[in-house]
Amino acid sequence: MVTSPVTPPGTSRSRHRSVLRASAVALTGSALAFGGSLALLGPSISSASSHREAPLTAADPQADNTDTYAFVSPDKSGSVTLIANWIPFEEPGGGPNFYPFSPDAHYNIKVDTNGDSLPDITYQWQFHNIDHRGTKTFLYNNGKVNNFTDQTLLFKQTYTLTKIDASGRCTVLVANGEVAPSNVGAASMPNYARLRQQAITRVKGGGMSFAGQADDPFFLDLRIFDLLYGANLSEAGHDTLSGYNVNSVALQVPKSALGLRKDGIIGVWSTTDRPSLRVTKTDGTQSYSGRYVQVSRLGSPLVNEVVVPAGLKDAFNALPPSKDHTVKAVVDRVLNPEVPKLIQSIYSIPAPKTPRNDLVAIFLTGLKGLNQPTGVKPAEMLRLNTKIMPAASPNRLGVLAGDNAGFPNGRRLTDDVVDIELQALEGAVSVDKNGAPTGVKIVQPLAAGDGVDANDVAFGSTFPYLALPHSGSKPRPAATATVGPTPTSAGGSSNAPLVPGAAGGLGILLAGLGVLLFRRERRQAVTTA
Repeated sequence: MVTSPVTPPGTSRSRHRSVLRASAVALTGSALAFGGSLALLGPSISSASSHREAPLTAADPQADNTDTYAFVSPDKSGSVTLIANWIPFEEPGGGPNFYPFSPDAHYNIKVDTNGDSLPDITYQWQFHNIDHRGTKTFLYNNGKVNNFTDQTLLFKQTYTLTKIDASGRCTVLVANGEVAPSNVGAASMPNYARLRQQAITRVKGGGMSFAGQADDPFFLDLRIFDLLYGANLSEAGHDTLSGYNVNSVALQVPKSALGLRKDGIIGVWSTTDRPSLRVTKTDGTQSYSGRYVQVSRLGSPLVNEVVVPAGLKDAFNALPPSKDHTVKAVVDRVLNPEVPKLIQSIYSIPAPKTPRNDLVAIFLTGLKGLNQPTGVKPAEMLRLNTKIMPAASPNRLGVLAGDNAGFPNGRRLTDDVVDIELQALEGAVSVDKNGAPTGVKIVQPLAAGDGVDANDVAFGSTFPYLALPHSGSKPRPAATATVGPTPTSAGGSSNAPLVPGAAGGLGILLAGLGVLLFRRERRQAVTTA
């Protein structure tokens, strides 16, 4: 049992939604888990957090946001850092075009400051190409690149960062920001750390912004899709994302810039918008027109990738969090969810009692006294209490280990969200009727998790905290076992391999977390003759 989460000062009266309605929203993903778990028993493409999780985003990696992070800055506790990543599975040597952001998309990090699940602040990045290659060369660069301004860097990008308030008023925070280029290799970019530093720019009104390539910070073993870790547990404990890069935007802003309420709690998610009409011409060019519509969305990890059936995944990506609580399709089933019973029947792990108000608090409303805002409307997003200071010694299990600065209170780069969510689904966190935590007890048969406890590359201690991207001059390493202990409790460790309950439970977790949401597709493509 670990200590209960910190109660923030100045908490005020909370308006509670109907338990029936909130529980229904929280467990919409669980209602479809039986079908999802069966799907996991057959071959599938790789998927992580939100990597290639839906048909349209799999075909449009520049719009595919993979992970979102929100935390109080560890070295500047008066500020908050927001990070979002796009373009999954970037092979470092993938030239000659490598991995630019799309100039036709809007990349957004959205912040809800009052608990109504609507964005009160939108930070929007729009990128611009500077391409000097023309018909002269295929090369990304034709010599060494030591600075963003070097003429040898033939393709580069800049960006405009705009802050949009709830009324639609726009303020440009960064104009003509420099994007750190893809890490082509040591011969082309002998001092990539210098290029990274040049891409960090000051933000109007205080703070810093970064855009560019980085090591993929998400860590987990993806081989659950190969018949639940090889059908005999022979495939576990390896970081499948080791050696891959992503494109990242990061923003550090003073807490005062967020317009915080007394409780200091914010909701955070990222989205991608594209124009609704794409035209492909006979000369091979494309153009976009029409109003911008949301085509990808990400708040908490492990929601859309394997929970929602293929025919509804794109609709989930287009739905705003403010509509989550209106979903009615599986209300009648979520009060008595199938997933824990299925885990019990197959893997002999006792199912938690229903209704699952603990999951409502953890994944939709926030935990009362920790990160639940006053008057909260249930919705899938990260919820961060900005009054909780960074931990001196962060624990990868976050709140489960008494480290209230970690997931599910926001999300830090080092938080082991797979192991945390597995425990949560199986009832490790107990709550009272108001969603306030009353204790934590690690479910021992699942304590080993996926056996991957840390990222393959160490994170930085200063903004943007992300590790440098892997170099294109080195072959991507095969996923290797992560060195380090795996937990047996919030305060202990063990090097024991996964037991059948752990593998099965994790499989069902990935099939059971999240919300099943739907709406019509809002994009259309037109090809001219």
